[in-house]
Amino acid sequence: MRLSREFNFDAAHALGDYPPGHPNTRVHGHSFRVRVTVEGQPNASGRIVDLESVGTLLDNAREQLDHRMLNEIQGLEQPTLENICLWLWSQLEKDMPEICAVEVSRDSLGQSCLYQGSQHGR
Repeated sequence: MRLSREFNFDAAHALGDYPPGHPNTRVHGHSFRVRVTVEGQPNASGRIVDLESVGTLLDNAREQLDHRMLNEIQGLEQPTLENICLWLWSQLEKDMPEICAVEVSRDSLGQSCLYQGSQHGR
């Protein structure tokens, strides 16, 4: 079984690897949506994980990202969708061993990135 929980955050970034004058090289912001998925079999109480504990972990991750300049966060110096997925995974995997996927979306642009862990070729 898989169980997901989502959160949203708003943040700014700049992507310096584009040609000079490209709009992405300037500081700009997005609204992001994150979906974190865990996988496993329900325990005797019928749960894969305690959603309250998962919520606390996701709130902590959100706090580190929301209304921030993503480039200034250690490990997110180049804050692409891909790197945000990897960063979130690294923040969550220790305390959430059941994690199987992190998806980061920019819905207004119709863009998303799905990361399913190192077993899939990190």
